[in-house]
Amino acid sequence: MRVLLVGAGGVGTAVTRIAARRDFLTHMVVADYDLSRAEAAVAALKEHGDRFSARRLDASDEDGVRRLLAEERCDVLLNATDPRFVMHLFRAALAAGAHYVDMAMSLSAPHAERPYQECGVKLGDGQFELAGRWADAGRLALVGMGVEPGLSDVFARYAADELFDDIEEIGVRDGADLTVEGYDFAPSFSIWTTIEECLNPPVVYEKDRGWFTTAPFSEPEVFDFPEGIGPVECVNVEHEEVLLIPRWVDARRVTFKYGLGDDFIAKLKTLHELGLDSTAKVTVPGEDGPVRVSPRDVVAACLPDPATLGDRMTGKTCAGTWVKGTKDGAPREVYLYHVVDNQWSMREYGCQAVVWQTAVNPVAALELLATGVWSGQGVLGPEAMAPRPFLDLLTEYGSPWGLREQH
Repeated sequence: MRVLLVGAGGVGTAVTRIAARRDFLTHMVVADYDLSRAEAAVAALKEHGDRFSARRLDASDEDGVRRLLAEERCDVLLNATDPRFVMHLFRAALAAGAHYVDMAMSLSAPHAERPYQECGVKLGDGQFELAGRWADAGRLALVGMGVEPGLSDVFARYAADELFDDIEEIGVRDGADLTVEGYDFAPSFSIWTTIEECLNPPVVYEKDRGWFTTAPFSEPEVFDFPEGIGPVECVNVEHEEVLLIPRWVDARRVTFKYGLGDDFIAKLKTLHELGLDSTAKVTVPGEDGPVRVSPRDVVAACLPDPATLGDRMTGKTCAGTWVKGTKDGAPREVYLYHVVDNQWSMREYGCQAVVWQTAVNPVAALELLATGVWSGQGVLGPEAMAPRPFLDLLTEYGSPWGLREQH
């Protein structure tokens, strides 16, 4: 399999280090707007021969992406950029006749009059609108194939297939006890994406109502995370699983809640109140005259790159899916989860836990596609695929998943 990886940040770099250890990969072109980042990712893999190469690429240049896919004879485009570039890369892959995999879906837009009651443009709507064209082309766009969304969706399908006869609720729950020495505020993942998903109206799904929205940070609950992380307060956050799971898994309610913490929520609210979450460009003075810049990009530039925090980070991160329903006529509740210890991921891969946990899932998915274990046409979520081969492969990668009965 020949892969064009677009994005050589923390997650993209982790993808290269995980993929380098697997035989399914014939060649990976690592492309980034900043050529030095792509070159650095490739340079770290010298012992793996010439299976990796670096190229400069503007992810918003659809013709440029299409040409590079054709020039490098790539079978698939793996998108490791932030969600702003999803549709550019999605369309370019379709035009080039390549398959496509991403970890975050096309952006949403709130309802103009009732943002905290009704959905406007939902996450992924832009991609699902083109599902027919992908199917007609005989190509697969596997969307939302990171950890959340991604592994969390695989867990949902596994629960439906093997653990339950009837599902009342599926709730993705994410929590961690990570700390970063020397920083009062240092998000472990892209702040651009974090602002987007945390300050947008969260989406909830109910079978008799469909998709609807609530206020940011609504419905707080304390969830007890495994492997020593412990109780963390989680709140509703906009996330792709709520838009994906109901398309393939029968459940009466689907939610996503994130363990943010009061301090993190307060900072996000302050950014919003000051307008610093905005993506609309404003004019500011510069050395050579006025320049146009997005406030959110300024916030991101002022914070440390999450990829560089691993040496100062301690603790574990947990992604998982809580499921409630019945099996053989008896009530059942389980939490399917995946925990990564930062000390382990740094020692084994030189990558901090959050980016490594995100990156391992698309690599495993690519391997299943390369070997023909997974296949399909059109725009599909992880729930559309057989879950057991993926979960077995994750264990083979040295990072097993867990199942806890809830009592």
